[in-house]
Amino acid sequence: MDRARGKVAVVTGAASNPGLGRAIALTLAREGARVVVTDIDERGLAECAEVIQKGGGEALAVRHDVTREADWEAVLARTLDAFGRLDVLVNNAGIAVLKTLDDMTLADWNRQIEVNLTSVFLGCKHAVPAMRRSGGGSIVNISSVAGIGQSLHQEPAYAASKGAIRIFTKVTASQHAQDRIRCNSVHPGPIDTEMLHAAMPDPAVLKRRLERVPLGRMGTVDEVVRLVLYLASDESAYMTGSELVIDGGALAQ
Repeated sequence: MDRARGKVAVVTGAASNPGLGRAIALTLAREGARVVVTDIDERGLAECAEVIQKGGGEALAVRHDVTREADWEAVLARTLDAFGRLDVLVNNAGIAVLKTLDDMTLADWNRQIEVNLTSVFLGCKHAVPAMRRSGGGSIVNISSVAGIGQSLHQEPAYAASKGAIRIFTKVTASQHAQDRIRCNSVHPGPIDTEMLHAAMPDPAVLKRRLERVPLGRMGTVDEVVRLVLYLASDESAYMTGSELVIDGGALAQ
């Protein structure tokens, strides 16, 4: 239980229960990291931090709109003030606006790009100097299989934002390897989360989605968390600029 011992981690989008960000934060804490959890949902954040603290871990909850640069500056300042360093950033916050090109407004497009992509840019921009001062670190960007393939079935803004995360991750990895900062992306298929069910409330729609998954089921949050923990830990020390796909075989079709 010490795969993240001594590390300080920031996890965005950590309020939802159940949710991927919360599960990542709890796991990193159980593995010894001091964790800064962020979200716009202050109540959910407080609950997440409380669970970590009751389990004997250290956590700081910070309200955070990931599209606002001032909020990112505040998160990093509070992280460094509380814990003195930054070793891990998990850019998890995201939304899914499932609309066709014909139905999508410019506001829909902009909001998706801002929350899913601009947030990753801002997170990396402000994390890199802090990690450089810490002697290195690991950035984990949560993307999607939508950013790689199965394009016939994807939504334009969501897929565009997730595809951009993929190549942004590789550029960041290449340009900051000299700083001992690693950057990798995780590409889940349909995972059993609140966001998936909110995006696909019709069981028939979800059933059709799972028909495009050879294993025939949704992935679990725990299955994704294991990959994130691996990338956050020193076990993946020789891995940067990589994309880890966890999709039940969807992209193999």
